[in-house]
Amino acid sequence: MKFTGTESYVATEDLTVAVNAAVTLERPLLVKGEPGTGKTELARQVAGALGLPIIEWHIKSTTKAQQGLYEYDAVSRLRDSQLGDERVNDVRNYIRRGKLWEAFASEARTVLLIDEVDKADIEFPNDLLQELDRMEFHVYETGETVRARHRPIVIITSNNEKELPDAFLRRCFFHYIRFPDTETMKRIVAVHFPGIKESLLTAALTQFYEIREMAGLKKKPSTSEVLDWLKLLLAEDLTAEDLKRSGTDALPKLHGALLKNEQDVHMFERLAFMARGGR
Repeated sequence: MKFTGTESYVATEDLTVAVNAAVTLERPLLVKGEPGTGKTELARQVAGALGLPIIEWHIKSTTKAQQGLYEYDAVSRLRDSQLGDERVNDVRNYIRRGKLWEAFASEARTVLLIDEVDKADIEFPNDLLQELDRMEFHVYETGETVRARHRPIVIITSNNEKELPDAFLRRCFFHYIRFPDTETMKRIVAVHFPGIKESLLTAALTQFYEIREMAGLKKKPSTSEVLDWLKLLLAEDLTAEDLKRSGTDALPKLHGALLKNEQDVHMFERLAFMARGGR
């Protein structure tokens, strides 16, 4: 069971090594990288390539680790008891399975995506250590222990918004997705826009990387954003010549796909103003 990338996902050699190492070690794969570098999509592509179902748990700032195991609805049970509902006699009627329980109970091996783990409280990763290590957990309301039928392939993503605990990191295989270089980006673009003209692609990517390298940029455009930009350029039937910028017109064509805040737009406008001699 080896992952080598897919037709729709360009995986670098070091990334495929990381995925396969995590599978071999039976450790969660912790994937970090800039937003838009394909971390979430990686889990979906691994599942597709290996022919496995995927279970996705998207973490929010309010998410608690317990929700990944199960939630007990005591309020509904109290209400039903007041109404004389016979369902109250079986506590299982009020237990809702979480994503980890779904993965553990699956009749086939699954890929379990825990997406953007760094969004949650700092204690969130630590609260899952034992469950991810032992692949089991206890349901106190019923007295049962839920054990994984098949150890899922666990892929955890992080945008590096906060540091993760050392105890959690020790249990993971780590990989940082570096931002694609020009040649890798061309391969990625070829997957999405196989008929794009070389001249347009070269001009667009040259401009894109120049923007990313600009000092003072608050938010660098990502892989997903350059793909959106190229889609717009093709829809507008623009050419490499159309992308040329003069000193008095510093903003790139259709810049709203690349620049996502007013500070960065104003910076380009100031550059154009200075190029005009401040007039």
